[in-house]
Amino acid sequence: MQGLFDTHVHLNDQSLIQDIDGVIARAEAEGVARMLCVGWDIDSSRRAVEIASRYRNIWASVGVHPHDAKSLDADSMAEIKDLAGKPKVVALGEIGLDFYRDLSPRPVQESAFRKQLAIAKELDLPVIIHDRDAGADIMRIILDEGPPAAGGVMHCFSEDADYALQAVELGFYIGIAGPVTFNKSDALREVVRKVPEDRLLIETDAPYLTPEPFRGRKPNEPSFVRFVAEKIAEVRKTDAETIAKITDANAERLFKRLRNKV
Repeated sequence: MQGLFDTHVHLNDQSLIQDIDGVIARAEAEGVARMLCVGWDIDSSRRAVEIASRYRNIWASVGVHPHDAKSLDADSMAEIKDLAGKPKVVALGEIGLDFYRDLSPRPVQESAFRKQLAIAKELDLPVIIHDRDAGADIMRIILDEGPPAAGGVMHCFSEDADYALQAVELGFYIGIAGPVTFNKSDALREVVRKVPEDRLLIETDAPYLTPEPFRGRKPNEPSFVRFVAEKIAEVRKTDAETIAKITDANAERLFKRLRNKV
């Protein structure tokens, strides 16, 4: 398989960055042509930008995850805006809400989410949205603020098919990760069946959410994104090469800065 695009990977995480050349080489050997390295706080966003500057097939996004929302002050907001203007930064994120771990107070998470949506609109960047046990509030805020004109992706999608179709209507793409391969993920596979093919993206969220057949046995890597593509192909009754081409084209459409010469 060729032309795979892992649209959400944390190469800036210590468990991957310590062997980044090996991680990239293994991904390329499995047909991964491009990767989007996603920031989750100021330090990781800086690392994402630096990694993207060193490797031809890697791009970056910058933002503050809801876990770290309490750290988003005026200075970090200004730095996020500055980093977002760097070459090869194609999105703002990951941002959103996480009501599972609640590592920042919920009102603080909501405030940080709204502020970063505003930055994305100002800079005409798509957003990468993290949603864990917070789908209703995510949608409430998007409808209240208005979706960014540049669109975005519901990363590592975990809501139901009706929610996915509502997000698509608002201009979002649906990011499918390793859980689609899990035995008990019938609801997610129903999402894969129902979402229009031109709104699907594939991702690993590595080093998290290792797909089958390596779940519980190996840390996740971008090389494993092919298992996501293969499962989507199985569900949609097509071949993995077709899914690779479709999702690569979708990523190119969403992340418009990919086309910039750097």
